[in-house]
Amino acid sequence: MQREEKQLEAALEALLQRINDLKTSIRTLLFRLENEYASLSWPSFLDSYAVISGQMNTLLKVMKNDKTPLLRNLIVLPLVLSPDPDEELKQATEGRVVAFSHDITPDMLRTKPDPDVEQRQNQFEQRASQVPPETAQKQINALNKVVSHVLDQITHSREDWENEATVRAAAAQTCLTADTHALIAAVGLGKNLKTLPIAAPSQPGPGRAQPGPAPGKTTSTIKTTIKAASQVHPYNR
Repeated sequence: MQREEKQLEAALEALLQRINDLKTSIRTLLFRLENEYASLSWPSFLDSYAVISGQMNTLLKVMKNDKTPLLRNLIVLPLVLSPDPDEELKQATEGRVVAFSHDITPDMLRTKPDPDVEQRQNQFEQRASQVPPETAQKQINALNKVVSHVLDQITHSREDWENEATVRAAAAQTCLTADTHALIAAVGLGKNLKTLPIAAPSQPGPGRAQPGPAPGKTTSTIKTTIKAASQVHPYNR
């Protein structure tokens, strides 16, 4: 008996962990849909959906594991019913259930769908059973053909994208981004450029010839007189 209880406790702990992971992924996806709808891309949504689908498969594998007891053979019975608030129950249900009262117990321990949901499901099943088998098979074939065509288009597009990415990655690199940025900074801002000092012209000494005019330039015939700074201004009083 103790072995079965320990086995059941371990199975429930594993299921609870997988369910919490699934809840976190669903909560994250819903938050992104509500707050990041404009920037949410379709591939990102598919990635989130794939994570949720994988977690669902993991949960089903845990339930079908040989070490997991058959939960359908177990019965859950309420030990205490009280209208008073229960803080542990509130925390465990993230605020959805405040008290395990007589009104909420049938909904929490329900083993069948809600009556309205069950009625609508029966209506759909009845409408589906009225379709002739030949017509239903034709519709199934048509739907399978459409789905196969869409899958082929997605597969071909994916192959084209992967080939383009491979070609771009294999192409020889003709420039370096760092060098391009350095060149732009040097031309636009003068960054990393060295300034050369300008040498002052030397006074010609005795016996040294004055340098002549540069080739292609004419000698100016205009003479200027430099007066001493100590000359008295004519209008000075």
